[in-house]
Amino acid sequence: MRSPHFLQYSNLYGVCFLAAYIFINNTINATSDIMEAQRLNNLLFEWWEPFIWEYSSALGTLALVPSIVYLLTAYPFNFQAMGRSLSVYLLASIIFSVLHVSIMVGIRELVYWSKNRDYDFGLLWYEFLYEYRKDLLSFAFLIVVIKGYQYFMAQLKGEARVLQSAEESVQPQFERLLVRKLGKEFIIKVSEIEWIESSGNYVNLHINGRVYPLRTTLTKLSEQLISQGFCRVHRSYAVRLDAICSIMPIHSGDSEITLKNGKKINLSRRYKEQFKSLLLIDS
Repeated sequence: MRSPHFLQYSNLYGVCFLAAYIFINNTINATSDIMEAQRLNNLLFEWWEPFIWEYSSALGTLALVPSIVYLLTAYPFNFQAMGRSLSVYLLASIIFSVLHVSIMVGIRELVYWSKNRDYDFGLLWYEFLYEYRKDLLSFAFLIVVIKGYQYFMAQLKGEARVLQSAEESVQPQFERLLVRKLGKEFIIKVSEIEWIESSGNYVNLHINGRVYPLRTTLTKLSEQLISQGFCRVHRSYAVRLDAICSIMPIHSGDSEITLKNGKKINLSRRYKEQFKSLLLIDS
C-alpha cells in the first residue's frame, strides 16, 4: 500500500496549511477593522487599506518561516542550558520582528506609492515597540506550530533502525530495518529501498512511495550498503542500482538517473566514476 500523497510532500502541505491560517486570520482582522469603523461612522480610510495592512504583515511572517525552521534545527532549545537558549531565542525574536516590520512596511510603501499616496509608519522606535509586542507572540506561536507539525509528521512517518541478529551485530552490513510507526512495529528489507536522501541528522529511505527516516549519515549508510547494490550518486542522494531505469547525460556535465518508479535523480560528476565501476560490477 502506497503512502498518502501528503506524506511525500509534507513540507509543502505544512506551508500551505500555515499560509491558509495566516491569511484567513488576517482577512478577518481586515474586515473587522472596516466593520468597526462603519459601526462608529468613523471610516477614515479607504476600504482596501486594512487588507494591505494585514496582508503585508502576513507576507512578512510567511517569508520568515524558513528562518525559524533553521533556528529550531541549528539551535534547538536546550533546557539544561536554559539561560543561554533563552538569550538566543530572545535575540532571534528581535531579529524576527525587525525583519517582519521591514518587509511589512516595504510592501505598504510600494502599494501606497503605486496609488500616488504616502504611507506614514509613525514614530519609528514607538511603532517598533508596538509591533514587537505582537511579533513576540507570533514568533512563539510559529515555534509551537512548527515543532508540533514536525512531531506529528515524525509519528505518522515512523522511524527506522537497523535490525541485526547477535551474530550480525559486529558486521557493518545489514539486511533488515525495524520501523516504529504509530505504536506499531514492522520489518522492511534493505532490498526494497529504491533511493536514499540526506536530511540533516537523518537519511530518508524511499520505499514504494513511502519515506522512512533513519538516524545516520548518507556517507556512512552508502558505505554500509555498497555490497548490496547501492551507490552514492550525489552529495544528497544514493540509489539502488537495480532500481534504475535509464541514465541521460545533461549539458552541465552531470547526468540524470530515472528510476523505475519515475523518480529523477541527479548523478553528479563527482560520483560518476564510482557509479560506472559499480554498475559494471553489478552487471
